[in-house]
Amino acid sequence: MSGSIAQGTSQTHGNTHILHFLVRLPKRMEDVWPAVATPEGLAAWYTPADVLEPRLGGAVALRDLGSGQVTAWDVDRVAEYTLQDGGRLRFHLERDGEAACTVRFTHEFEGEQDSERRWRDRFERLAAWAESGN
Repeated sequence: MSGSIAQGTSQTHGNTHILHFLVRLPKRMEDVWPAVATPEGLAAWYTPADVLEPRLGGAVALRDLGSGQVTAWDVDRVAEYTLQDGGRLRFHLERDGEAACTVRFTHEFEGEQDSERRWRDRFERLAAWAESGN
């Protein structure tokens, strides 16, 4: 079974941009959770997390993106990080059968800092990580 990355969608409301992706991975939610909710996991496919306090209201600092706060935290399901000037990143994991999960991803930001193509590249790295058996 391989991962699949659905076409991302993009919306713009004034100066606010919202990107959405659905990423299906051949791993259980519990096995994907560390990839979106730990410093080591985020560094493996996205960016190093210099600080990540794993709780609602905890501090977070994502290298090259900035620092902020954990604004949603439901272990094995939802990790959301709101960064000063970096927008809001939300990873919502859903069970997809016995041995897979779907990541519903949202990035809300202002300005022109990120693109659908860059996120697609990142999710291709995440899918490769999931398929490697790590």
